[in-house]
Amino acid sequence: MLEISPKTNLLEQDTYKYSLQDVDEPNLYRDVYPYTEVPRVSFNHRRVPIGMPEDIWITDTSFRDGQQSVEPYSVKQIVDLFKLMSKLGGPFGIIRQTEFFVYSKKDRDAVEKCQELGLKFPEITTWIRASKEDFNLVRNLGIRETGILVSCSDYHIFKKMKMTRRECMNHYLAAVAEAFEAGVMPRCHLEDITRADFYGFVVPFVNELMKMSKDAGIPVRIRACDTMGYGIPFPEVAIPRSVPGIIHGLQHYSDVSSDMLEWHGHNDFYKAVTNATTAWLYGACGVNCSLLGIGERTGNVPLEAMVFEYASLRGSFDGMDPTVITEIADYFRHEIGYQIPPMTPFVGRNFNVTRAGIHADGLLKDEEIYNIFDTRKILNRSASVMLGKASGLAGIAYWINENYRLTESERVDKHDPLVVAVKEWIDKEYEDGRQTTLSTNEVEEKIEELSGGRFRRL
Repeated sequence: MLEISPKTNLLEQDTYKYSLQDVDEPNLYRDVYPYTEVPRVSFNHRRVPIGMPEDIWITDTSFRDGQQSVEPYSVKQIVDLFKLMSKLGGPFGIIRQTEFFVYSKKDRDAVEKCQELGLKFPEITTWIRASKEDFNLVRNLGIRETGILVSCSDYHIFKKMKMTRRECMNHYLAAVAEAFEAGVMPRCHLEDITRADFYGFVVPFVNELMKMSKDAGIPVRIRACDTMGYGIPFPEVAIPRSVPGIIHGLQHYSDVSSDMLEWHGHNDFYKAVTNATTAWLYGACGVNCSLLGIGERTGNVPLEAMVFEYASLRGSFDGMDPTVITEIADYFRHEIGYQIPPMTPFVGRNFNVTRAGIHADGLLKDEEIYNIFDTRKILNRSASVMLGKASGLAGIAYWINENYRLTESERVDKHDPLVVAVKEWIDKEYEDGRQTTLSTNEVEEKIEELSGGRFRRL
């Protein structure tokens, strides 16, 4: 049967309807995931079309997935970060939502303090156990949407939950029914989707969710969770690892609209950012992130990375304020005490610092030669150089001014006694046989000593 597709406005064959395959033994995809070897990438040479939605946005899990991986944040720290996130996301809410735990009194205090701010974005959502008590708790807090865990791979269904696929599906559907009864919109976290039987469980399960949603008149958001970072962004990769295939399949075979489709990835194989961007390109409106990428194991999709991915794809920040990224990084360093790896893009201390002597020379002549963009304008961070054998007085003065972010009235010039003393120390280091550049910490320690405390280590 041929029908006009509302997605492509073309005549298409009526889509085959997938039914639950209630197997006796779990499908663990051992040819792809042998466990004793590196996971393999399987190609089937099937392409699906790019279909970026009209609107795309970022959602956040810093206070849920992110907070599970660090020392728990205080209520004040959560509120401060929430305000910074709102400022970063701008008036149009490109950072659309953020999710909170509500298990403890401290969790609920943080939610209430953030609610009291009256900020439109990011919308406060929660993540709970799928129980009637928790749904009622969410409703009583005045929260519209909550995440619930619906693990979908046979690794979880058979090995963790000790159920059959049919039993598991019925269990999940009952939980969603309780959410509807409480008047709460569920966000179903399809955990481990990149190891799941997509056509044998995921599609028929999501089809049932869509039917229930239509009957209840309450939307259901689908979060496709690449829990182990197995997703692959390349065209023609086979399910279950294909990010394009998963996003296209949820839309095409389960009628999940783009605005109800969200990607949640991890960085185990260094593909978190690329996979999230791919999810946007193939039809998901939302990508779920955490500040600085802090999260389970190797971390989540870094929120600040997707701010730049958004601007790259759309040609505009659309009201987002990227200079707040530097404020957030400083807050993590100074208020939370989190040590950001120095080479981390956009937020690490060495992000726009060049070490090679020939690069430093070029940077001092014209920073555009060796800087990826105007980091002073976009991130409120000036490009800088590492000090070494060829550093002259002017270069040392430039380093001190930029490293300590000195105001115009505070800046030193090459005649400052501190600059002269640092130059003498550097020359002595290399006269004694040193070959490597000087680290930031090393220079700061010496400057603190030579300045009598005038400059302290950052």
